[in-house]
Amino acid sequence: MDRLWAPWRMEYIGKVDSGGECILCAKPQESDDDRNYILHRAELAYVILNAFPYSNGHLMVAPYRHTGDLLDLTAEELSAMMAETRLCTRLLTAAMSPQGFNIGMNIGRVAGAGIADHLHLHIVPRWSGDTNFMPVIGETKVLPQALAESFRALRKALEEISAESD
Repeated sequence: MDRLWAPWRMEYIGKVDSGGECILCAKPQESDDDRNYILHRAELAYVILNAFPYSNGHLMVAPYRHTGDLLDLTAEELSAMMAETRLCTRLLTAAMSPQGFNIGMNIGRVAGAGIADHLHLHIVPRWSGDTNFMPVIGETKVLPQALAESFRALRKALEEISAESD
């Protein structure tokens, strides 16, 4: 079997199960949104580019408040998350022209949540033919665009949309 090495994944793998600080709490407390790939901040929720995406432009919406239980969220937090999700689909459409989206949450480790203690909603843009034999046979994902390039394209779309709203 051929192997493609992705050593940058170890940083993520080591942090997820380390029991250390919650990355979805820590990143918005820092001031460098560009370095942290925080695309947009609202009062109760924010948008961050997934550093380990399923596809280019994979965004996550998270409440600022740390909870892994959907039932703990207030109606205002849920509404804020959905408003940010709608903004994400608009940004992704403007910047990347996807043909569809997968939008959802993995709640709990057994459901696939990489960060089980802090709810977050995934917005994954999809294109016809965006999957191939690599994930099935090679157990490898191929992403055609660098993370920083995806962030710049989405930031530009956000600035254009914000200018239209003014």
